Amino acid sequence: MSKAPAQMKENQDPLPFYARASIFIVGAFALLTVVYIARSILVPLAFSLVFAIVLHPVVAFFHRRKLPRAIAVLLTMILAFLAIAACGVLLYSQARELAQSWPLLVDRFAAMLDQTITWISDVFHINPQSIHDWIAKSETELVNTNTASIGQALATAGNAIVVLLLIPVYVFLISYYQPLLLEFIRRLFSASNHSQVNEIISQTKSVIQRYLAGLVIEAVIVASLNTVALFALGIDYAILLGVVGALLNLIPIIGGIVAVILPILLALATKSSAWYAVYVLAAYYLIQLFDNNFLIPKVVASKVRINALFSIIVVIVGNAFWGIPGMFLAIPLLAIGKVILDRIEPLKPWGFLFGDTMPALLRIEPILKKLRRKKSPAG
Repeated sequence: MSKAPAQMKENQDPLPFYARASIFIVGAFALLTVVYIARSILVPLAFSLVFAIVLHPVVAFFHRRKLPRAIAVLLTMILAFLAIAACGVLLYSQARELAQSWPLLVDRFAAMLDQTITWISDVFHINPQSIHDWIAKSETELVNTNTASIGQALATAGNAIVVLLLIPVYVFLISYYQPLLLEFIRRLFSASNHSQVNEIISQTKSVIQRYLAGLVIEAVIVASLNTVALFALGIDYAILLGVVGALLNLIPIIGGIVAVILPILLALATKSSAWYAVYVLAAYYLIQLFDNNFLIPKVVASKVRINALFSIIVVIVGNAFWGIPGMFLAIPLLAIGKVILDRIEPLKPWGFLFGDTMPALLRIEPILKKLRRKKSPAG
């Protein structure tokens, strides 16, 4: 009988590290494989989930006013559609003006390029004709590449249209069946764990809603600041560039660089002085400082901040698996995952790894100073 407890304890010992690591690697590989293969299904579902979470407070507001759930969801989606349509009309008018003046912009770019080539040839003593030949060769290769990829571009555009048509349907169904989906998650666990599961679901839902709503507010504020700055500098198509810059700003580091390059190029092409490009760069830099030091910590939920290392990694991974939609979805999905990881005890180390809280570890210098002070009287 004395051997029974020892035998039971031995049977309850966890798996060795190499076995757990192997299971984790195999599981991660299988998950990533499914994510890549099923991207045409998962991309619209992921966008729909994000939109449904953002719109949930409005749905809950109408539902508390005794409206049936289906009508509350439908009314919320109509209001969201009107807001998006209003922004779309503004952007379309700007884009149409840009398309009409595109030939003039191309001519100005060409003139600016000729001036740049002349300056490079004078400074570095390079034959201008060799530079022109290199540019012509690059243009030919680019045209050939674009011609070969026209079919792929049309297929991508067709898939994008299908996704845009599916997203409203998914958003409506996810919002309408939200109670059923949450109850399904609760029933996955035993009755003894229901209180803990309810707490995790409640906290996770609240933090995710605040985070995604904060992202929307941040994008609106950044778009407004970009537009005002470009208007003040007299840069054409300020609304279009401001909104595009705010959307690109959701992609860490890479998006901010692309967002500022577009108005700088337009300033160089449309303004007589290159100082306007410098002013645009300075304005965008100040807006980035305001965004990073105030909007993200205060407006976006600070508890869900992701460190720069994993922000870049997930954006690259998102692009590799899901293309451009994956780049926009990467940060919100990682934030949702971090919220869940932070509230499940065995998974908290992973949530900590994705965050930006620096631990107070290996502070050796204060310890050495104390040791020196203790040794100094004896010395």
